[in-house]
Amino acid sequence: MPASPSTDTAILWFRQDLRLADNPALRAACRDADRLIPVYILETDTDPWAPGAASRWWLHHSLSALDAALRERGSRLHLLQGEAGACLQQLVAASGTTAVYWNRRLEPAAIARDRDIKAELKQRGIACHSFNAALLVEPWDHLNQQGRPYRVFTPFWRSLQPRLDSLAPQRTPSQLPGLPRRRGHSLQLDALGLLPEHDWDAGLHDEWQPGETGAHNRLRTLLERRLQRYPEARDRPDADGTSRLSPHLHFGELGPRQVLARIQQHAGARRSPGLVGAGEQYLRQLAWREFAHHLLYHFPETAERPLDSRFKAFPWRNDPDSLRAWQRGSTGIPLVDAGMRELWHTGWMHNRVRMVVASFLTKNLGIHWLEGARWFWDTLVDADLANNTLGWQWTAGCGADAAPFFRIFNPVTQAQKFDPDGSYLRRWLPELAALPDKWLARPWEAPAAVLAEAGVEPGATYPRPLVDLKASRERALAGWDAIRTHNRLTM
Repeated sequence: MPASPSTDTAILWFRQDLRLADNPALRAACRDADRLIPVYILETDTDPWAPGAASRWWLHHSLSALDAALRERGSRLHLLQGEAGACLQQLVAASGTTAVYWNRRLEPAAIARDRDIKAELKQRGIACHSFNAALLVEPWDHLNQQGRPYRVFTPFWRSLQPRLDSLAPQRTPSQLPGLPRRRGHSLQLDALGLLPEHDWDAGLHDEWQPGETGAHNRLRTLLERRLQRYPEARDRPDADGTSRLSPHLHFGELGPRQVLARIQQHAGARRSPGLVGAGEQYLRQLAWREFAHHLLYHFPETAERPLDSRFKAFPWRNDPDSLRAWQRGSTGIPLVDAGMRELWHTGWMHNRVRMVVASFLTKNLGIHWLEGARWFWDTLVDADLANNTLGWQWTAGCGADAAPFFRIFNPVTQAQKFDPDGSYLRRWLPELAALPDKWLARPWEAPAAVLAEAGVEPGATYPRPLVDLKASRERALAGWDAIRTHNRLTM
């Protein structure tokens, strides 16, 4: 028989909010319930953007860290796998729960799923309480003067700035409610099958510390070592000048309001104009993340289709061989290959290099941006649907804030400007390490004697370029002209 209803037991449904601090759903549940079941459900639905391999690796370790934090406070994480609504119904029946608390997710599939789950639970008399833990402000609370969503970042950021001082994070509850005696069966973490069957994750272990503690360690490093030089260093893949907070923010091990508060406190305490300016530069990047989530909420079709409808007619090329070479870091273009190898080894890529490799795929190779978005989705530890969508559409030229011209990044000049001594290229392309700086970013132009002396054999030790950069640029521009002409003729 199912347990009789009880008014003192609640479920806290963790999703992308794997932290105890600044967790509104947790605080509300702790306030209202005498007994609490923290649960994570690995969903087995048909969402086309289910977590990729790198994200699953991160999730395993983040769940382990969250469970350890809960156990320190006399609780533990309940693990389930299956369709989320059915799992919650089973847990409600087993425990006699009368309320479920969660923090909102705003991806299109999650919105639809949450709406159905809330309706089903309410039909059974179960109270549902949802909160904002992922964003500074939610999309329906931040519109332009016409009551419409922003499509350009600068006015979005300008209107957000006056609101920042009022966005304070919530404290960690001093005490967690205990667990009820009856709560049904919980899976072991390993039973979720999140870790890879083959050992390809050594680089991820070396690079990352998933979990709330790892997130705060990263934030501390940003404040103490990187923030002052962030405006100059953030574009340099050869310098460790970025925050690398993106996976922690995606999994909710750290909330944006926490980052905002710490940066404001740090800059204010030091009273350094340079530090204040650097802090604003970083907060601008945090707002870009916010902008991405607002766009996906208001334009959910953009996860699969271009925001700029003209690009439905763009002449994309179907070239599986070139796509595989790009994925493997074997294009013959050093900055592109270095970035793709960094991605495979660490689950992350510097943002400047992300733009370059995306531009090369979409502009020089002419391959659809969705092919790149799907590869990033599977290989990035910070794979986030909103950020991934905005980034790829921005670089392809079909999204929000795209340039009025057809932007094409030159991987040679980008390497020379942002990796001037070649340390980034040499780290990820050791087969080119002996080349002089002059030829490192463009080995196909190096004299044969220079290549021989450096031990570089084109086509053998390092690939020849897949395409000619100038000719492929001209082809991309011709494609852009074609869709503009098509649009004028069909108006």
